Amino acid sequence: MSERLTRIAIVSSDRCKPKKCRQECKKSCPVVKTGRLCIEVTPASKIAFISEELCIGCGICVKKCPFEAIQIINLPKDLDKDTTHRYGPNTFKLHRLPVPRPGQVLGLVGTNGIGKSTALKVLAGKLKPNLGRFNNPPDWQEILTYFRGSELQNYFTRILEDNLKAIIKPQYVDHIPKAVQGNVGQVLDQKDERDMKSELCADLQLNQVIDRNVGDLSGGELQRFAIAVVAVQNAEIYMFDEPSSYLDVKQRLKAAQVVRSLLRPNSYVIVVEHDLSVLDYLSDFICCLYGKPGAYGVVTLPFSVREGINIFLAGFVPTENLRFRDESLTFKVAETPQESAEEIETYARYKYPTMTKTQGNFRIRVVEGEFTDSQIIVMLGENGTGKTTFIRMLAGLLKPDSVEGSDVEIPEFNVSYKPQKISPKYPSTVRNLLISKIRDSYMHAQFVSDVMKPLLIEQLMDQEVVNLSGGELQRVALCLCLGKPADIYLIDEPSAYLDSEQRIVASKVIKRFILHAKKTAFVVEHDFIMATYLADRVIVYEGRPSLDCIANSPQSLLTGMNLFLSHLDITFRRDPTNFRPRINKLESTKDREQKSAGSYYYLDD
Repeated sequence: MSERLTRIAIVSSDRCKPKKCRQECKKSCPVVKTGRLCIEVTPASKIAFISEELCIGCGICVKKCPFEAIQIINLPKDLDKDTTHRYGPNTFKLHRLPVPRPGQVLGLVGTNGIGKSTALKVLAGKLKPNLGRFNNPPDWQEILTYFRGSELQNYFTRILEDNLKAIIKPQYVDHIPKAVQGNVGQVLDQKDERDMKSELCADLQLNQVIDRNVGDLSGGELQRFAIAVVAVQNAEIYMFDEPSSYLDVKQRLKAAQVVRSLLRPNSYVIVVEHDLSVLDYLSDFICCLYGKPGAYGVVTLPFSVREGINIFLAGFVPTENLRFRDESLTFKVAETPQESAEEIETYARYKYPTMTKTQGNFRIRVVEGEFTDSQIIVMLGENGTGKTTFIRMLAGLLKPDSVEGSDVEIPEFNVSYKPQKISPKYPSTVRNLLISKIRDSYMHAQFVSDVMKPLLIEQLMDQEVVNLSGGELQRVALCLCLGKPADIYLIDEPSAYLDSEQRIVASKVIKRFILHAKKTAFVVEHDFIMATYLADRVIVYEGRPSLDCIANSPQSLLTGMNLFLSHLDITFRRDPTNFRPRINKLESTKDREQKSAGSYYYLDD
């Protein structure tokens, strides 16, 4: 039995269209030719059904399917006994579960579509695990027997005896206004069971929006509001699905502290997070998830924080002797090729003048600066310090205030801009969108291999733009932005909605494209790991958010990071194995040493 069942067949319900093809999968299957029903397509069925018991794993149907709707995947041998949940025949299945521990924060790390949200639903008691038997699901007694002897038995028993209340902060905060009516203060008052409202509003900077309607909040405000709603309630299980998207670095650290403040000796806190430096800062231990997105996911045993993140980046699980990614991900910050004197001559230099812009109560002053081509400049600052305003002035979308009656001259740049918020309005497929917007790049072999292939745009070609998920939209938007010919690429928060792996891929794509095309990119980015990986130079924003701010001129990565981190009062060290930046715990020996030396950001270890 175990020999036969080590493969699964996945049929994509979006792509499989039996009425539009000749059912090549069924006609070409060698098992069907011997008279056994390995692949069935009945007139009534909406999609093909593949019997995993009869499938011999030849993969002919995969090649023959005109819509690329079939995947046949060979599973690692020992996984069969470990199925926790499967949604139905030929669909996603999850193996094993993360094991939460009372009084500690469990971090989950893994790519999108690998079962993190499914695992949260099971652990919250909102989804009853069927142990893979979707036809005759087991009752709770059997499920408890299945988990016997593990910490999960105790956990599920506590949930069943109904003395555990679980609250999940959802992943997509933009859907909250549809479900929640009223203004911020009222909603928090209704939910407040711990008398923590005023303290949390101060911590999460919600006081300035306390009278605002939930429907009028920006992405970052919604995220902080959602965290506060979870934190003011009394519960035994707190779950946070991606608490850092839309937040700036300072708010991410504050949110991490709020999440940690929920720990009590018998409460559980579980966090799914793609910003690895934040995950590192807030977790006590970590479970990685690996597998094949949309097909199956496997949860590893719990590891210590450093080890867990390093395993995820290395793509190799030593305890199971299993490699789940071909290449490991490292963050060697290469010194830019612009350091040698002979080469500097060949780079074109551009200048922009000192400019100011007043909008309502907000005023920003941009100190003059210069940049060269083949350079990426990362803008570091809190939300509301005018980063997008500066980008729009460079793009010519906003005119700076005139000085002594005369207009400030900004050199004319050809600009391609990827905005922070992407709303899909295009009424057709991704392929048509790319052809209509960036036809030349789309046809260009170099662009296809440098940008479209790594961003996996190929798989999205025939999907309708309006049906794409957040991460898929982000990748298409990046592709559109880089595909438009321009001198300057202005990219606002390229990491939002992308998982940790896609963030690293996206950074590499941006870096390589800018170098090869000899262009300049200005990037606004709050994911610290991504920002340090991308930056050749940095612009640090200082001042009071939403009131009065200054954008300094571009400076080197080291001095810029030191200045920025000293405002935040945190220090970074580097991991010796893969060089990723790690936040030092506040007041730790390392933290105090680096602060007294004034080196908040550590380049060489």
